[in-house]
Amino acid sequence: MPVKKKMVKKKTMKKVAKKKVTKKIPNILLYRTQSCPYCHMAEDFFKANKISFKSIDVGTNVKAAQEMVKKSGQMGVPVIDINGEIIVGFDKAALKKVLKL
Repeated sequence: MPVKKKMVKKKTMKKVAKKKVTKKIPNILLYRTQSCPYCHMAEDFFKANKISFKSIDVGTNVKAAQEMVKKSGQMGVPVIDINGEIIVGFDKAALKKVLKL
């Protein structure tokens, strides 16, 4: 009596092409001073959300201080520039909205 071999169908895995989602990395400048508690809160917010930013101490950099005043019309810190959108002070809700968090 001949032995019947079972036919096994090989399952083929369809490769699903994953779309690469490129998220535009915002260009963030944080104008601050060393003694400003709200500046420290802004830094902590960016670090907690793993957002890279450039911190500029306007207490020691006169040119940067002038640039900050020109952008914001304000002498107080922090001033946060996110791709040209200016946020004066530490406003968590405004930051979340602009950064789409």
